[in-house]
Amino acid sequence: MVDRLLLRGGHVLTVDPEIGDLPNGDVLIEGDTIAAVAPNVDADAEVVDATGKIVIPGFIDTHRHTWEAAIRGSAPNATLDDYFVEILDTFAPHYRPEDVYASNLAGSLECINAGITTLVDWSHINNTPEHPDAGIRGLQESGIRAQYAYGSANTSLADYWNESKIAIPGDDVRRVRDTYFSSDDGLITMALATRGTGFCIDDVVKAEWGLARELGIPITVHVAMGRLAGRFAMIKALERLNLLGPDTTYIHCCYFSDEEWRLVADSGGMISIAPQIEAQMGHGWPPIMKAVEYGLRPSLSIDVVTTAPGDMFTQMRSAFGCERARVNEIAWQANTEVPETMLTARQMLEMATINGARVAGVEDRAGSLTPGKKADVVVIDAGALNVAPVIDPVAAVTLSADVSNVDTVIVNGVVRKRDGKLLADVDNARRLVEASRDYLLGATGQQKIA
Repeated sequence: MVDRLLLRGGHVLTVDPEIGDLPNGDVLIEGDTIAAVAPNVDADAEVVDATGKIVIPGFIDTHRHTWEAAIRGSAPNATLDDYFVEILDTFAPHYRPEDVYASNLAGSLECINAGITTLVDWSHINNTPEHPDAGIRGLQESGIRAQYAYGSANTSLADYWNESKIAIPGDDVRRVRDTYFSSDDGLITMALATRGTGFCIDDVVKAEWGLARELGIPITVHVAMGRLAGRFAMIKALERLNLLGPDTTYIHCCYFSDEEWRLVADSGGMISIAPQIEAQMGHGWPPIMKAVEYGLRPSLSIDVVTTAPGDMFTQMRSAFGCERARVNEIAWQANTEVPETMLTARQMLEMATINGARVAGVEDRAGSLTPGKKADVVVIDAGALNVAPVIDPVAAVTLSADVSNVDTVIVNGVVRKRDGKLLADVDNARRLVEASRDYLLGATGQQKIA
């Protein structure tokens, strides 16, 4: 018998418009693939009773600096300007390869525990050639689906973020590509995490974009956020350099002009929004509906656990609350009714799943419960007191559930969490990341708050 798993009798939110929602449905997994999704599947398989539970595609985090797991909560009150000093100019220069490994392992397991099955690891901590190897090893050992986005070193704020003249080392990017990513359809794929215009001189920007396109890997870049980058007109600068394209993900985008939104849309660019961080750290209002208005499909991301929680439930609620607050305020000031295009709970679920799959380059294999796609599946316990009784299962996921309700997580057909417990050496991952925390606090002359 082929290795089969049958999730039976759950409320299945496929996020596939052709299949829709199944109030009492089954999901059959064969090996690493979804074989069938239907009201009743008859198969010789191991059965997981999903009665009273909600079955969804795994969440997709399209931008997380996973290496910061070891310094979680170290900058709770930071603005974006503070973050550059407190994190990138203080902790980052002291990171050893083992700290990146510990953070990526613990951070990826944190993702899986929270129902995030695909992660874009925005890794701008490559201080030596051993750093990317360590980060990739942490991703691999966790079992998560990931896009490893190779970023710059961070040994000096002045050198790397102030009109930087230092390009990401092409030889090492090629080495990593050849060593780990000879195929573009593996569980882990590769991208280039660039700093972009304003942060780098034009020659560096062109070199990094050219490197990514030479290697055929996507590009991901922070743009138009906060007091500084919000003034750079970064998209206009990229247009001037003739670098805009459909292979690029633009993160944050809080201070785009209308012209820049149109340039991104016309070039086929993709959008990643980190709403909790953007609202909290001063990046600007999360531009959810602005992206939608221009025909774009915004995705969601966590960004930094130094300052915000690492789960998708928080991001969905932050985006939902911020966008509706913004629109309600405009309507109140104008004394008009709110528009019919107000953001909905179902849109939030789509942003956290299928939209994210497109941004992470895995829409052909993840993001919806579609037969033929890889089996990245999450089961939510809808019987817990913070979720029950369920009237609208989409609202139950996006507005009621939290990490404690993530019952089962399957990545690429492998059960990684079952009955609410991670099937991993969590104690070892915790010990490693705590040891890195202790080292980094000591190296920076700081101490844990009692």
